[in-house]
Amino acid sequence: MFSWLGTDDRRRKDPEVFQTVSEGLKKLYKSKLLPLEEHYRFHEFHSPALEDADFDNKPMVLLVGQYSTGKTTFIRYLLEQDFPGMRIGPEPTTDSFIAVMQGDVEGIIPGNALVVDPKKPFRKLNAFGNAFLNRFVCAQLPNAVLESISVIDTPGILSGEKQRISRGYDFAAVLEWFAERVDRIILLFDAHKLDISDEFSEVIKALKNHEDKMRVVLNKADQIETQQLMRVHAYIISSLKKEMPSVFGKDNKKKELVNNLADIYGRIEREHQISPGDFPNLKRMQDQLQAQDFSKFQPLKSKLLEVVDDMLAHDIAQLMVLVRQEETQRPVQMVKGGAFEGTLHGPFGHGYGEGAGEGIDDAEWVVARDKPMYDEIFYTLSPVDGKITGANAKKEMVRSKLPNSVLGKIWKLADIDKDGMLDDEEFALANHLIKVKLEGHELPNELPTHLLPPSKRKVAE
Repeated sequence: MFSWLGTDDRRRKDPEVFQTVSEGLKKLYKSKLLPLEEHYRFHEFHSPALEDADFDNKPMVLLVGQYSTGKTTFIRYLLEQDFPGMRIGPEPTTDSFIAVMQGDVEGIIPGNALVVDPKKPFRKLNAFGNAFLNRFVCAQLPNAVLESISVIDTPGILSGEKQRISRGYDFAAVLEWFAERVDRIILLFDAHKLDISDEFSEVIKALKNHEDKMRVVLNKADQIETQQLMRVHAYIISSLKKEMPSVFGKDNKKKELVNNLADIYGRIEREHQISPGDFPNLKRMQDQLQAQDFSKFQPLKSKLLEVVDDMLAHDIAQLMVLVRQEETQRPVQMVKGGAFEGTLHGPFGHGYGEGAGEGIDDAEWVVARDKPMYDEIFYTLSPVDGKITGANAKKEMVRSKLPNSVLGKIWKLADIDKDGMLDDEEFALANHLIKVKLEGHELPNELPTHLLPPSKRKVAE
């Protein structure tokens, strides 16, 4: 169990006690963030309110790409089995959003049933109407991979107007809804079809605020913040409320305020030191405000903002400690089964024999291959008693243009006897690790046994 107390009297009387990160986030959202959202009608302008299922469900991965880039095949590869509703072919085949999830019995649940299931995180999708719900299903099946994650397969993004069929719903808006809620977005590109259609451009715009979640997969190569928005939204609504006449001239004043929304943005930016990038889209906000009754807007309530600021400054910071505790208690590999099985060990493990792992099975020290070249440099650095000083080593190492933080880690790994100097073997090892990093590989936290210089292996033991 993890608990903490705040500094003020209220927090001392009512300490926050959380068993898990999920429970903590759920409680903080309902008690501190949701009141702010509701007070300023945030859900009518931006994201709908979160429900318990949004906190309790497994992490979700969203697959996005043009048709025939291999999205469905990618899922099948991960699961190592077919899933209900799966169709694969050279032309557009997946014409629905398919949520691939763990289930005891293999089968398909239609979209209209999904949006009324409180245990599924899809209830708010009913806002997109029947045209979308008829193209949304959940494929359930027992699978070890799906015990850890759920995967959202999407319709292929059409590459030309001649092939584009009217979907009957706002495809980009649906993708944006999923993008807000998933934990990872994988953009699949076909190495042989790198064109960007009009619809693909719309999709990229819809996903632009979620770059931190995005990973780009170039397939077939064998042949690329909401809390602040709520605060800004509160300032905007309260500013409009303050300037709205109480009785006369409401419609004219409303039109004037909407047309001058850019000026209101600028004033809020200056008064509250908010970055321009944190404001909602101006045109979209103007369109939404046209349909709103300004008389129902609430004035600025500082207490609600203070509660959220306090939550971000104290509760979330403390909750991160619990996150690290949970991470240390989990096994190293979170996702099991399917293509994830055996990815850590053996010659077929991820990254085996590459980067710092190169030469792991060789009888000869892998650094010895390039040591003659490193020796030539070593003897130009004025070694004394077979060693060069840290200052002289630094002059050579900085030529790699790697950050000092990276070079510091390399020094720590290479200075095996910890005497603050490098002999010829340690210097060669340092250069080998620089080469590993420059080739795009990660550095190990501890030096692997096969990289230890032969003369230092007894020292390390």
